[in-house]
Amino acid sequence: MTTYYRAIPHSDAARPANALTLASGWTWFTHVECLQRGGDAQIVPAKDIPTDVLALMTGDRAEIAGLPMTHPQIMGILNVTPDSFSDGGQFNAPEQAIARTKDMIQQGASIIDIGGESTRPGSGFVEIDEEIARTQPVISAVSPEIDVPISIDTRKAPVAKAALGAGATVVNDVSGFTFDAELGPLAASERAPVCVMHAQGDPATMQDDPSYDDVLLDVYDFLAAQVAQLEALGIARNQIIVDPGIGFGKTLEHNLALLARISLFHSLGCPILLGASRKRLIGAVADAPETAQRVPGSLALALQSISQGVQFLRVHDVAETKQALSLWQAATKGEYYGT
Repeated sequence: MTTYYRAIPHSDAARPANALTLASGWTWFTHVECLQRGGDAQIVPAKDIPTDVLALMTGDRAEIAGLPMTHPQIMGILNVTPDSFSDGGQFNAPEQAIARTKDMIQQGASIIDIGGESTRPGSGFVEIDEEIARTQPVISAVSPEIDVPISIDTRKAPVAKAALGAGATVVNDVSGFTFDAELGPLAASERAPVCVMHAQGDPATMQDDPSYDDVLLDVYDFLAAQVAQLEALGIARNQIIVDPGIGFGKTLEHNLALLARISLFHSLGCPILLGASRKRLIGAVADAPETAQRVPGSLALALQSISQGVQFLRVHDVAETKQALSLWQAATKGEYYGT
């Protein structure tokens, strides 16, 4: 039976002498939770787990598109779609996109994620030509104006190719590189870092009746398999970001299970991205039916994930996230060390 090992992260200012640094970041651990399907979890000293697993947990994380993994990175969301759940239609024109991007960077975003196909629950398919028409002109307009990397949020190789040619540097695929067989090889040939996300089903139907044997371990197995596949194509593991896909084919209970133990994914040896900003689970827990009401809940989830060593926060509300993160860092360490 497979055993899964989850570092139990701490960020307390008082760090034991035997503590190990998790993922070359700001958290440390001395013990590990051992998980098995159908079995009870056990907590053991970190020194007692297999050395190869420990090496993945503690190994240095390389820069992604020039961004260091030694402190959290804020990914600002720029949707150039008419129907995204939170900000559809607001930034479609290049002039609007440039202004919004500059605002997010000034507020603290260190990477901008641009997408032209809504993946909210129930959304429909966008044709390739239409998605390129939405994203390529915006990226062409934005990229010369900024000095932070751009990621293209797409599951289609032609869209990614056009975006990379226009100035994007990272490929972020919500299908986990399962939708278009050409997307992984394209990213490898372009030497583009990638983000591989877990989703159960297509956006149009993913929330109809999601089910898992064990959501945490099922998502881990999927991501492990996709990371291995991308490595086989020539993409270095240290250039692969993993995203458990909060809200993508998951119930409230599934999402909470993933959030509670998101540090498990450090055992893949990859940086982790959390995309929970303004999502439905916040509305369910906090009785906030409107997306604009969900900023406080988004911040709570962001800080909870940062306490588990998550390196990327994909957010709508950059200024609020930056302020919360700055205060969390300062209060946790007793000093402000910046980003």
